[in-house]
Amino acid sequence: MINLRHKRIIVTFLMHLGDLVLITPFLQVLRRHAHGSDITIVVDEKVADVVRYNPNVDHVVTVDKKGKDNSVGALWRIGRELHKNHYDILINLHPNERTSFLAAAIQAKQFVGMSHFLFRPFMDTYTRLDRLHFHAADMYLNVLVQLGIDDYRNDGLQLVTCPAWDKAANDFYASQGVGPGDKLVGFNIGSAVPQKRWPPERFAAVADYFADKGYTCVFFGGTMDEEMVGEAVSLMRHKPVVGTGKFSIGELAAAIRRCSLFITNDSGPMHIAVSQRVPLVALYGPSNPKFYGPYTDRAIVLESTTHYEVGKSMKKIIKEGKYKGISVIPLSQVIQAGEELLERYKEE
Repeated sequence: MINLRHKRIIVTFLMHLGDLVLITPFLQVLRRHAHGSDITIVVDEKVADVVRYNPNVDHVVTVDKKGKDNSVGALWRIGRELHKNHYDILINLHPNERTSFLAAAIQAKQFVGMSHFLFRPFMDTYTRLDRLHFHAADMYLNVLVQLGIDDYRNDGLQLVTCPAWDKAANDFYASQGVGPGDKLVGFNIGSAVPQKRWPPERFAAVADYFADKGYTCVFFGGTMDEEMVGEAVSLMRHKPVVGTGKFSIGELAAAIRRCSLFITNDSGPMHIAVSQRVPLVALYGPSNPKFYGPYTDRAIVLESTTHYEVGKSMKKIIKEGKYKGISVIPLSQVIQAGEELLERYKEE
């Protein structure tokens, strides 16, 4: 069993928004077993809000991986600068080349976790990323299990906001005429993968349904979703609140927390909604919710396929051309799931 107490520990993880939210249970368990230790995490600059105020992290180092730091030379310089901190333990949480190279460049006294095969000779303990048996959040926790940690209790996904982010969200709602007593239903209709997007006209119909019931409907998402949201809004009878492209990640978390219900495609904002304990309807396909679904019991997952080939990548499934598409999920099913969750959590 690895000794994590009274150490200088650094965690490297240069992945995307949803992935970073999914490692927050790992950080909580790491902190509990690393009594007296100083914990640093290295993340992509664009998603650093996820861990900026995480109580289980002491320092956040950011890498502009698609900008000024998008080169071997830049990663090497960052690694050598971090090496000066004389870390006792480095835990690398993803086996891609970029993260693995940076982890190797830091040269901690102990290099553990996972790594691209090119850098495994530099490791003290290699832990396999088990993509076949665990939900993604548990997959990262399993790294600690492989290192000898047998108590991995946790409180689920966490994204801690700050007063400035909370104020930005409240100010936005006030500017849209949303009062403190209004009940909100949030929508995230975008996704980085086109095959994960339920049709905009269906989201419009669902939003109108809940607006008829007296709810204020709010559309979220990033700037890349503005065209899609614009299409959905143009088809609605009611005028929704449009927060698309208006928030930083931290502000988005604060704004989503205000919702009584969140209806979403499989996406990063879905995991943010989970971190804010918002009940949600998640529309899935072609990725398998068993591994990448909402890490909560406050969700209803609607699937567009009943057959998953474990171990086969989503890209390969799409390329094969057999996937029928997420549009097979009917409108009525989404409305029914939303109504069920609103009823279940109406006292909160």
